Amino acid sequence: MSPQRTVAILLVVTGACAPALGGSAFAAPGDAEAGRALFAAKQCGRCHRPPGEPGIGPALDVLRRPQGEMELAGRLWNHVPAMAASLAQDGFEWPRIGAGEMADLMAYLLGDAARDPAPDLFKGQVTLLRKGCLKCHSLRREGGPVKPDLAERRADYESAAAWAATMWTHTPRMAAMARQQGLSYPRFVGDEMANLIGLLRSASRTAPQGSGPASR
Repeated sequence: MSPQRTVAILLVVTGACAPALGGSAFAAPGDAEAGRALFAAKQCGRCHRPPGEPGIGPALDVLRRPQGEMELAGRLWNHVPAMAASLAQDGFEWPRIGAGEMADLMAYLLGDAARDPAPDLFKGQVTLLRKGCLKCHSLRREGGPVKPDLAERRADYESAAAWAATMWTHTPRMAAMARQQGLSYPRFVGDEMANLIGLLRSASRTAPQGSGPASR
């Protein structure tokens, strides 16, 4: 069965679940002041300076603006390759950020779950295929060989902060693998990340028992 056929079947199976998948109901709200302190502690301001001050990365006011949490997760995803290359060049280690810290950082950067639309599972299917996710990963064992299977049951699909923290940890390696294999690194805009994670969340909830770990 082709990956496209697998995703189409999942849309039929999980379509009834769509209304219950919006937002980040499973995540504790972040603390913006703690996020401000984290931004400083992780030395993010070394590259992201206030407006008018020279910096390697986007200015702080470009990062810090009203936006959806999943939209922000997509922007962080897009940011990884350039940031990883810059830190490696300067001899700095990749900063570790846990799910709780990510929730605080998102609050500081004005991420708001209420600004994310309810995920559209059909658009999530389109995003999954267009971004080439199944060239490396599988969905219900259809697609590439890289673990994990995207339909595994995992807690990090349940909130933008948990997903962004997992992505933050693993995406530098994924970006390097994509570069080595000559694959384009996928980038996300608007509601694409919300739709994709909505689809994967639905798939994981309808996955058979024992199909994968509850979290990563």
